[in-house]
Amino acid sequence: MKWSQRLRVKPGHKVRLADRDTNWTGAFKDKDDARDALAANVARMAELQNLLYAQRKYALLIVLQGMDASGKDGTIRHVMSGLNPQSCFVKSFKQPTTDELTHDFLWRIHHVVPARGEIGIFNRSHYEDVLVVRVHDLVPRPVWKERYDQIKAFEKILVQNDTVILKFFLHTSREEQRARLQERLDDPTKRWKVAPSDFAERKFWGAYREAYEEALTRCSTPDAPWFVIPADHKWFRNWAVSQVIVETLERLKMKFPKPALDLTKILVT
Repeated sequence: MKWSQRLRVKPGHKVRLADRDTNWTGAFKDKDDARDALAANVARMAELQNLLYAQRKYALLIVLQGMDASGKDGTIRHVMSGLNPQSCFVKSFKQPTTDELTHDFLWRIHHVVPARGEIGIFNRSHYEDVLVVRVHDLVPRPVWKERYDQIKAFEKILVQNDTVILKFFLHTSREEQRARLQERLDDPTKRWKVAPSDFAERKFWGAYREAYEEALTRCSTPDAPWFVIPADHKWFRNWAVSQVIVETLERLKMKFPKPALDLTKILVT
């Protein structure tokens, strides 16, 4: 079975995150054992990105979600390290601005989705509007309950217009989050990341887990699947995400387009 199937949330399948081992590393024994496999995937992603950009038939949207300190930034830094920035971008979604709040919740998302030939990486996403909004009662329950279907309809529009969507939930344990937050306090090069909200949000761990479980259950569809990535080991997280991306892009059977000119009639002088 391909990894893109093994880690995928089956449509209609109820997700219980407690049943999914955050510490799992598949067939790999340790970081050294996975090093060559990750390097091969990073190189292959660069090749596939070149095809994607040349063909300009598809766009690729990668969504990264997870608890605080689950490794969204690290995934981008390590997995996407070989990509050409000419046709790749990262968009982070923070607290909505005043202007964004005057529109529907998908407005700020839709105008930054990748164009055909591009790879767009969302660090957090439209799912914040059924996560933090739900946990902190920022909008009434009937409002955010409607958003699951609205999100699925939005993603269906993107897919029908040739956007390939991969959504990754970086699944870490509460103990691993504590260790990573402590590391930020102890390491002078990481203290700039420290925010009071990171520690305050730990009190809502259970509420966030419930919110994620419903989002994963209700919004993993055949065309816009969710993948639950065991992420306590950063090296396995990186390999697993890269493996799913490679498998997905290879299934597109992309080819370089034929030249628009008759190359036999061109002479380089």
